[in-house]
Amino acid sequence: MKSLTIAATVILAGVISYAVVAHAQPTGAAKADPVKVDPKHYKVEFENESVRVLRINYGAGEKSVMHYHPASVAVYLTDGMTRMTTPDGKSQETPVKAGGTTWAPAGSHLPQNVGNKPFELLVVELKK
Repeated sequence: MKSLTIAATVILAGVISYAVVAHAQPTGAAKADPVKVDPKHYKVEFENESVRVLRINYGAGEKSVMHYHPASVAVYLTDGMTRMTTPDGKSQETPVKAGGTTWAPAGSHLPQNVGNKPFELLVVELKK
């Protein structure tokens, strides 16, 4: 009976330790806020309970780090060429025009300005 109690205690301690370690692990870029992980390129212009508006600026050739946006609308302020890399390592280059807009579902990406001039846009993140 004593061996059974010791075995149960060891197993329970292992389960608790695993749960604590697993819970404490950072989620990485899965939900990384671009304003916190890349303040050089991302600035909050406006925020309320419904939306957050970000101003994003990249110099020629600059790139960010992997980060997350909720569902959002982008409004391009300058022409540009971007490369978006997703967490699975796939990349896509896309030309954009000043005044253009795009919709994006929630997700993570690593953006890069692959153009030869500065690139600026506004992103309206939806909270609801």
